[in-house]
Amino acid sequence: MIAQLNKIRRNPIVLELYDFAQKQSGAIFAALQNFGKALMLPIALLPAAGLLLGVGGALSNPNTLVAFPFLKIYWVQNILLIMADAGNIVFANLPILFAVGLAVGLARKDKGTVGLAAILSMLIMNATINTALKITGKLAETNLASVGQGMSLGIQTLDTGVFGGMVVGLMTYHLHEKFYKTELPAFLGFFSGSRFVPIICAFASICLGVEVYVIWPHFQEIIFSIGNSFSSTGYVGTLIYGFVLRMLGPFGLHHILYLPFWTTALGGSEIINGQLVEGTQRIFFAQLADPSTVKYYEGISRFMSGRFITMMFGLVGAAYAIYKTASPQNKKVVGGMMLSAALTSFLTGITEPLEFAFLFVAPQLYVLHAFFDGCAFMLAHMLQITVGQTFSGGCIDFIMFGIAQGVDKTNWIYVPVVGVLWFFLYYLSFKYLIEKYDFQTPGRGEKILAGDEKIDAAEQVKLIFSGLGGRANITYFDCCATRLRVTVKDADLVNEEILSSSGAQGVIQKGVGVQVIYGPHVTIIKNRLEDSLT
Repeated sequence: MIAQLNKIRRNPIVLELYDFAQKQSGAIFAALQNFGKALMLPIALLPAAGLLLGVGGALSNPNTLVAFPFLKIYWVQNILLIMADAGNIVFANLPILFAVGLAVGLARKDKGTVGLAAILSMLIMNATINTALKITGKLAETNLASVGQGMSLGIQTLDTGVFGGMVVGLMTYHLHEKFYKTELPAFLGFFSGSRFVPIICAFASICLGVEVYVIWPHFQEIIFSIGNSFSSTGYVGTLIYGFVLRMLGPFGLHHILYLPFWTTALGGSEIINGQLVEGTQRIFFAQLADPSTVKYYEGISRFMSGRFITMMFGLVGAAYAIYKTASPQNKKVVGGMMLSAALTSFLTGITEPLEFAFLFVAPQLYVLHAFFDGCAFMLAHMLQITVGQTFSGGCIDFIMFGIAQGVDKTNWIYVPVVGVLWFFLYYLSFKYLIEKYDFQTPGRGEKILAGDEKIDAAEQVKLIFSGLGGRANITYFDCCATRLRVTVKDADLVNEEILSSSGAQGVIQKGVGVQVIYGPHVTIIKNRLEDSLT
């Protein structure tokens, strides 16, 4: 049997199919990582908007003023009102932000034209839908939300939400890629190249508007049915969601999973102040600005709140376990490393610096971590913890959208209660497994030299280019919150050791798609790389 299997493996056709599959999977991974990176552009706007809305909405809320009467100062309330409205306008216009952000994030060149074309496409698509509703006599005069309509950029249209924005962004990007080098006859030469892109996008948007008018109501029914099916899975479904979300983290694809639940009807829908609001995060911020809110939306406990338990407490316990299991001569260095990573996770919810300390040397620990994270989501659901967030589950969001909103609205008190248990769950399980299986987490084994010396910026740039196979081998690069995302020509030229020596905390490669994890300061590194190319 073994001989026959070996013979099959050596078959030229099998080998060729295997190579083809490898190349295809690498291409898919590269496409997905570019899509995930592009999503980070509009997502990065949400923390600032969320804080403005959180501070302004919470401190100008009549219920808050009863408890803190000293805030009833005229000019203070005016400032808070401005802050709340400034934050609210961002969440009210997420579709256009995602349309522009996705198109610009995906485009490799001529990003200004792509952004302008996306805005134009969004306007024309909604205007076309508005006209179609008028022609068919379906334009609602009152209670727009009840018939799936709403206002977008001052136009009454079908409420396609972020989905509509993403479709427009993708369409604009693909049309730009195909037509930005188009050459027209001499008498139309002025409209050649980049100038042709908005023109073709305008006509395409009319067609898209007609298609959306016909298809969207049926598509919306499918979305609602999927959301209801997911809800019917109960606590087990929440656990699976949390587990899969965490398992996608190392590949940088987790945005693709949680974003539809946060911003579309998959995450539920509510009518707030006569407006149909779809998506867990959008519902949360709409309720945040609504003084009549008594309890925040249940979906928040399913798709958001579990993060606080893991990021503020669980991973801190994992960091302490790594420190405790380090060799005596390495404890000082490892202690500094783990303290920094734990504080980053606790305060901001950025977990990569800590997760990548054990992901590669002990992937079993990461799978356990993902399972614990899924359980944290499930517990948050069971306890009805409805603490929302802008970007991550760190202490800053917890204070703003949990403690400041009150126990009655959020049940935030359960987070530290469960969190203390989660700290010890992570600490005891990680410590036991590291020692039992001798996982080579940081500090175990040979003495670590103190890393007080920082890598020179110019030297780091040289190392990165060298590790990626040289400048000529790089097709495209950009970054998200913590990692450099690169597409290369020849995957075999990528050298992980050189990249590690440049300060990378980890390298993930799938075919021509490469992710180099540096942490929150990756944007500075990306800017240095761009400067060196000019």
